[in-house]
Amino acid sequence: MKQISLTLTTLLLSLYAFADSKSNHWYQQGQQKIKQLQTDKPFPADAKNVIFFVGDGMSLATVTAARIYEGQIQGLEGEENLLRFEQFPYTALSKTYNTNLQTPDSAGTMTAMITGVKTKAGAISIDQRVQLGQCGDKSHHLLSLLSEAELAGYRTGVITTARLTHATPAATYAHAESRHWEADSHIPESQKDQCKDIAWQLIHYPHGDGLEVAMGGGRKNFLSEKQLDPEYPLLQRGARKDGLDLTKLWLEKYPNASYVWNKEQFQAINTKNTDHLLALFDPSHMQYELERQQDAAGEPSLAEMTVTAIQILNKKNHPFFLVVEGGRIDHGHHGGYAKKALHDTVAFSDAIAKAIEMVNLNDTLILVTADHAHTMTMSGYAQKGNPILGKIKIPDEQGNPSEQYQTDAQGKKMTTLSYANGPGYINGDQRPDLEHTDTEANDYKQAATLPMKSETHSGEDVIIYATGAGSQLVRGVLEQNMIYHIIRAAIEKQFKEKSQ
Repeated sequence: MKQISLTLTTLLLSLYAFADSKSNHWYQQGQQKIKQLQTDKPFPADAKNVIFFVGDGMSLATVTAARIYEGQIQGLEGEENLLRFEQFPYTALSKTYNTNLQTPDSAGTMTAMITGVKTKAGAISIDQRVQLGQCGDKSHHLLSLLSEAELAGYRTGVITTARLTHATPAATYAHAESRHWEADSHIPESQKDQCKDIAWQLIHYPHGDGLEVAMGGGRKNFLSEKQLDPEYPLLQRGARKDGLDLTKLWLEKYPNASYVWNKEQFQAINTKNTDHLLALFDPSHMQYELERQQDAAGEPSLAEMTVTAIQILNKKNHPFFLVVEGGRIDHGHHGGYAKKALHDTVAFSDAIAKAIEMVNLNDTLILVTADHAHTMTMSGYAQKGNPILGKIKIPDEQGNPSEQYQTDAQGKKMTTLSYANGPGYINGDQRPDLEHTDTEANDYKQAATLPMKSETHSGEDVIIYATGAGSQLVRGVLEQNMIYHIIRAAIEKQFKEKSQ
């Protein structure tokens, strides 16, 4: 009976012609990846150093679109490309909700990631008992992992392309009942006697021997309202009402300290002789990477700042802890500018690539994630290789590339990227015909379904990517505050050794 069954199977197979899958490019690619996964050796469980990268607003759709965008910049179709952090061996999903919001903000999410405790939206490193906007019991304040590292003898730093006093970087070194208290002028008069602003807290940081590196924008929050901004003296003054020049206090507080505010000064930094660096490159946020070369005084890229930070931190045989934020990914999305968001995501990936070149992954944990997502989506049926920012061209009936455009119910051309809400909304049949519109222009706003002055965050999970010592703990679907605990576990042994 078994012989008859085998004979029938052989006969049936002979009636059909099958492709030689083993000679197919995709099959071979899959087999090569399996061999790599089978032979990869795990990293050591214990880390000496940590570099924590946060792509603000870097949703999964952002990563996918930026992957394609980077590939197309390089002259490829784009879909097969991988951003540098997408090549990391360990990934997980992060649940981003705040204790009071389904769709979170950056203050609550970064607090969760850097302190291990989830909290309300708008709170900077204070637990969920916080009364927002009201100075309260200091026992509710949470010690950040960066501060724990500083107390354990680590060299520490935080860099961002947003304001250095903005929610994400602020949570690493400050406590505030409102994320908006970036300068003393932002604190209500009734609260000023009890609370200090975020910029003041950076300069008067109390832990260890102080932050070694602090770089980003937000210069106005460190200067008195009587001071003219050095880059825009006709347009901008400082924001402080207390008369303080906090940049001067930084130089007075620390030995071997430097303060810079433009690219020429940045490039002149002697990292071997600099132990404490404050760099403030703009009165508010730094420029989008797409527009950085237009800045009057010049600004370094996120990759350049990352290199300089590591050079300052990774010396004298001290362990180091560095937080790096790609802050303007988020702002590009809020404005409906997908191209700006994608370009900053590529710059974020470039910074990660530079960091990997400079460290030993057998003693350094590199963890990359986003604080929250955004409402940008990829939709339609664009043919492979179609410009990610372009109008949608679809394959012909045989599935081959064509010059035929996909249109909506009104017969108008569509783009692959759009937003669920935002400033790109145009009511119903008033949506423009894109025939003569350059959808790949720097300032093109993608279409939005609902009208909003500023596009909102979204509430779906984001991805955690990890490589290096201790990275094996990154797996599964995790509450966002688990990021702290994963990093803490990786450097626990180092903490104990430093405390002895």
